[in-house]
Parts: sequence; structure tokens; C-alpha cells
Amino acid sequence: MASLCVFAPAKINLFLAVTGLRDDGFHELISLVAPLDWGDTLWLDSLADANADTLACDHPDVPTDASNLVLKAAAAYRKHTGTGAPFVHFTLQKSVPAGAGLGGGSSDAAAALRGLNQLASHPLSRAELHSCAAETGSDVPLFLEGAAVVMRGRGEINELLPAAARAVLRGRRILVFKPPFGVPTAWAYRALREQGAQWYIPAETADAQLAPWLAQPAWETLPLGNNLEQPVFQKYAALPVLLDELRSRFGLRCRMSGSGSACFALLDPDSPCAEIEQTIRLAWGPEAVIKATQLGGI
Repeated sequence: MASLCVFAPAKINLFLAVTGLRDDGFHELISLVAPLDWGDTLWLDSLADANADTLACDHPDVPTDASNLVLKAAAAYRKHTGTGAPFVHFTLQKSVPAGAGLGGGSSDAAAALRGLNQLASHPLSRAELHSCAAETGSDVPLFLEGAAVVMRGRGEINELLPAAARAVLRGRRILVFKPPFGVPTAWAYRALREQGAQWYIPAETADAQLAPWLAQPAWETLPLGNNLEQPVFQKYAALPVLLDELRSRFGLRCRMSGSGSACFALLDPDSPCAEIEQTIRLAWGPEAVIKATQLGGI
């Protein structure tokens, strides 16, 4: 029986501009996204006599039926390759919380695609894998890149950052923290739409904010932003209250990632991590998820 273990990294939206609503109901966006050195782990075990792919997960709240993106990705993969390859049992070990804006489910799906292609000796090209990923979910193609990108469209278009920009980000320390509650992605985008068109950021404005940094990247001038904070912060006041405290008390550069509820803070070598973590625990309680990690990718 062939077996494989695949790492599924979380991601951070360092910059996110939702620029408008598409005709198909999705939103257009421009986002500077980086993978983390922290994530889930997915095992694949090929099954000689099975007639379907199956999934088990160590987290009881994660569905293991066909609604899970891992199995959706496997179905998309088999649609492109046929049914000749053995079916697989997936075992998912979760570290990235759901409802966090960290892309855990999408990354798991991309890990399934990479793993299936490796087990089958790479019958699908890079372009074909991206087609499978785009069919599975908007953020899934991102996690096939393995590097920091500028994301466009509904999330399926990813432009690799210039080498100098990737080098500035890679290995930088970052603190990720999530309260005991999540934010449904669909709700966050709907709430932004209901605020009115004035809450969108024009694409040309977003590009104008990113372009100078991409041309001359530096950690100190990294542009941060997220207009999904506007509707989310109105409903979930615990998020802006804590971020304002971290900025005023520790001078941190911090924002919400994606649609939330996870937030992040960029760390310097002398950042007082123990005090920062204590502040987060006092604000959000012992069930808050706090992870010190690094920006990853090639």
C-alpha cells in the first residue's frame, strides 16, 4: 500500500482589497498573501480494493463526508484523470482552526491534489492541477504555489511575487491569534456588499498601494490593509478593541486576516511575546488560539 504525508500550510492575507461584485455573485479581490510555516497535516494511503475515497479527521467538528474540500478535490482530480488510480484514504490532522480566515480547508484540498498527483506519478500538469483546484474552491489554487503571491479575480489568479519581495517576507516572525468564535466567510462578504459600493476599494487604488512596495520591498514598509474589517468589526467588537490595544501598548502592526476571525501581528526581534500573549489571553480568554510562527514559502 502506497502512503504519503503532505503538509498543508495556513495563509495570511497581509493586504486584502475587495474591489467589487462580479456578475457570477463572487467578489473581485486583490490580496498580498503569504503561506505560514504552520498548518495541517494530511496523510494519503492508497486502498487496493476500495471503490471510493474516504476521509478521517482528528477534529470532531470537521465533516468527513463529500462536503469536505479534501474529498471535493479528490473528485475533481479523478474527473480529470479517470478512475484508473487506486482510491485513497485520507487522514487529516487539524491545527488550523475553522472560520479563521487562514485558509485551512482550502490548503487541505490543495494538499490532497498534490498528494494524489504524486502517488499517481504526476499525470497532471501544473495547469491541469490548477484547473482542479479552481473547481474545488476559490482559495485552493493559492496553495499550489508554495510561495507568497498577489491574488486576483475571485482568488483563482495568483501572481508569484518578485524574488526580492519573497525574500523580504520569508522567515519573518508573525503572531497569529484567533478568538473562541469564527466568522462565516459568506456572511462577511455579504455584509460588506450590504454596506454599499462605497466600501469597496477600487482595483486601481489597491494596485497603487501595492506597486511601490513590490518595486522596492522592505519589511518596514510592508503595506497592510483589509476592507473586510469594516463589517466584521461592527459585529465583533472584541477584534478591533484588542488590535487597538496591541498597537497602542506594543506598537505592533496588526490586522485581521481574510474574513476573520483570526488576526495577526508582525513581530520584531525584540517584541515581548510573553506579554503580548498574556494581553490576548486576558482579552479573549483561555480558549483563544495563539501561534507564533514564520512566513514560509519558496
